[in-house]
Amino acid sequence: MSTCNPVLAIDNLSLEFPAYKSSVKALNGVSLHVNPGEIVGVVGESGSGKSVTAMLSMRLLPERSYRITSGSLSMLDRDMLNTPEKELLKIRGRDAAMIFQEPMTALNPTRRIGRQMLDVIIHHQKISTQQARAKAIELLRDMHIASPEQVLDSYPFELSGGMRQRVMIALAFSCEPKLLIADEPTTALDVTVQRQVLLLLQEKARQKGTAILLITHDMALVSQFCDRVYVMYTGAVVEQGLTADVMRNPRHPYTQGLLSGLPEMVEPGQPLMTIPGQVPNLSRLPVGCTFAERCQHALPMCSERPVLTAINHDEQRKSACWLPHKELS
Repeated sequence: MSTCNPVLAIDNLSLEFPAYKSSVKALNGVSLHVNPGEIVGVVGESGSGKSVTAMLSMRLLPERSYRITSGSLSMLDRDMLNTPEKELLKIRGRDAAMIFQEPMTALNPTRRIGRQMLDVIIHHQKISTQQARAKAIELLRDMHIASPEQVLDSYPFELSGGMRQRVMIALAFSCEPKLLIADEPTTALDVTVQRQVLLLLQEKARQKGTAILLITHDMALVSQFCDRVYVMYTGAVVEQGLTADVMRNPRHPYTQGLLSGLPEMVEPGQPLMTIPGQVPNLSRLPVGCTFAERCQHALPMCSERPVLTAINHDEQRKSACWLPHKELS
């Protein structure tokens, strides 16, 4: 693991969205970091805060729509929460890039792929149109696209979902960013194409030493592609560690619940498990452990909220549970 400063560092970050007579507490003391060359997963159900974390990291949430109540967020040692918009325009694409869930909505349907790619490349690299087109073709070839010239002359609606996502990855890497945030990048794709796209993402990142933050609800993808993982629930990290450690020995009941839904984690012939209940209302979070109402291990002490704590003095391996040192079953 790299000993360099993290590319992305979030520390005790809390964020809320003002609402009528209340507020939605979307992030509650989130801390995470991504080192150069790492692929780090953030996993959780809808409403866990993972996409808000991703969008805030790029400062893509609408200004004045939210309030930061505590914490800090830095990218490449730059305070992102206080960076002016003019500087953010330079950072996005050059230092950090983002791949969104649905490439059909991320790409402009009224413009050809080539025009969209050239605009991005020329804006950040100040090269000629001819040089930018050559670079775009090279990037698409790197994505194992057999006819890049044809793709450049196509509109997004003329391409398959998998091909559009390859274009998005090529765009993301066009300026060789230090950080790439991929927010559910394979949601709209079938399983075979999912794997192809993620392998391309992994291959390109390893070649360039790019740090990747992969946002997903799919523990199977995390197990295959991520070096480390943060498990989020109700806007907080409830477990973190090396992916292999978390997969092999989950220390939070929520993580165990996510894993129990994977076919490979269940004995043949046994039904897949689901987590009972639903995520609590983020405007009225419970006083104690926010997972207690859904947890089969809940104890009286869960009326108090547990703190994310190192397991066996390992600062990389943490759990926010009153029973982090016991085998969960």
